[in-house]
Amino acid sequence: MTVVSELHESHGVTFTERGGRRVVDHYGRPERVHRAVRNVVGTIEMGYGVVEVTGSDRVDFVDSAVSNRVPEEDSRGVYALLLDPQGRIETELYVYNADEKLLCFVPPGAAAELAKEWDEKTFIQDVTVRAASDDFGVFGVHGPKATEKVASVLTGPSSPDEPLSFVRGRIGDWGVTVVRTDDLTGEEGYEVICAAADAANVFDALINHGLNAAPFGYRTLEYLYLEAGTPRFETELAGTVPNVLGLRNALDFEKGCYVGQEVVSKIENRGQPSRRLVGLELEFDAIPTGGAAVFDGDGHVGEVTRADYSPSLDAPIALALVDYGLEAGELTVRVGGDDVGAAVVDLPFVEGSSRSGRLPQYP
Repeated sequence: MTVVSELHESHGVTFTERGGRRVVDHYGRPERVHRAVRNVVGTIEMGYGVVEVTGSDRVDFVDSAVSNRVPEEDSRGVYALLLDPQGRIETELYVYNADEKLLCFVPPGAAAELAKEWDEKTFIQDVTVRAASDDFGVFGVHGPKATEKVASVLTGPSSPDEPLSFVRGRIGDWGVTVVRTDDLTGEEGYEVICAAADAANVFDALINHGLNAAPFGYRTLEYLYLEAGTPRFETELAGTVPNVLGLRNALDFEKGCYVGQEVVSKIENRGQPSRRLVGLELEFDAIPTGGAAVFDGDGHVGEVTRADYSPSLDAPIALALVDYGLEAGELTVRVGGDDVGAAVVDLPFVEGSSRSGRLPQYP
């Protein structure tokens, strides 16, 4: 559930549900707000689930479960995955080392189940796990002026520079942690984390104090993610082997064993996965649904994972998983009963002030 409902309502909000949490869909005219974020800066309340892990064995415990190496030093984070024994993605995590605890930011519906699962696996280790989603407010700040925006309201340290590093400071009278994100919108990005009790004041300051920032919701965020070529958990990651998506930023091939590592390492050593993620620009105003078949001539070569209208390009675009060896060229996508022309294009679809950390990277 959003922690600042009254402030959202004052901006004429429409809510939606994600993973059992109520989040902002839009404030009206999401395409227009998209332009404000692309050109200047915007602020969104994020709907993460949060799992807190404490105890002296916390780093080793989480590191043994996830696909990337958990940092041992304070003020550092990492993007990682939990895999099943077949190497398929079960969930994604941002793991932050916050001094005496680890904070794991996960998809909104995953926190309670993950906390329960990990708690049952602690055995003799000094580890305590709990779901802590309701303890925090988390706000994204994105756009080419995001660094300027954060600097205009943050008291104390300067904004962090390295992706997934963070600093602690104040916005007004309220303590905050400011994380440099991995720029999933294709623009400079930060996330501001605060106590839930302070969230309304922090959100108001992010919108109205210093450099003004346009409030936006998940409808606009989806436009930005797609234009940036960012694969999402719900549509691309869940149930997929990470090598197929080129998610090399989520994998450490040198660390110790974790569930699914054998499969991931075998594909890496083979030199290529069976499929890869590509961008498609579509003819006409045809927007296929997820799962729509992609053809090269008469041959079926893949499926669309998600598609939408791009406000920046004023045209429909899509992400698709296709045969790895498919050469760029003219394809068709089945939309309803019709075959619509589609061209494979390099990602991202739109160049912004930064590049998404999840852009596919293949060996």
